[in-house]
Amino acid sequence: MSTRLKRPPFWRPLALTVTLLAFQGYLGYSAISGQFGIESREEILKEIEVLADRSAALQAEVDSYKHRVSLMNPRHLDPDIITERARALLNMAHADDVLIMINPENGKPVSGKFVELIDDELISIIEADSTL
Repeated sequence: MSTRLKRPPFWRPLALTVTLLAFQGYLGYSAISGQFGIESREEILKEIEVLADRSAALQAEVDSYKHRVSLMNPRHLDPDIITERARALLNMAHADDVLIMINPENGKPVSGKFVELIDDELISIIEADSTL
C-alpha cells in the first residue's frame, strides 16, 4: 500500500504573512499620522494650552463668585455693600448722594456742570471731597 503525503498549501502562510504585514502598516501609519500620532502632537499641545487658559479663567470666575457669596454671609454682612447693591439694583439714590452720569462709550460726563470741567479737575474734586 502506498502512502501519499499531502503537501500543505503555500497560500495559507502567505496570506497570514500579508495580513500581518498589512496590520503592522496600519499601526505604523496610525502611530505617525493618526488622531493621536506624532504629527498631531503639536495640535494636542495647543489645545491643552487653550483649555488650561479657559480653566484658569473659569477658576477666577468661580473664585469671584465665592468671594461675593462670602460677603453675603449673615454673620459678616457689611451695611455699605448691602445699600450699594440695593441702590444699584433698584436704580435709586439717597437724597445726600451726588450722582455723576458717565457715558460708557467715551467715559465723559453726560450732562450738568461737570461737562465743562477737565477730566483731571473732575477727578481731583472727587478725590478731594470725601463725602462723595
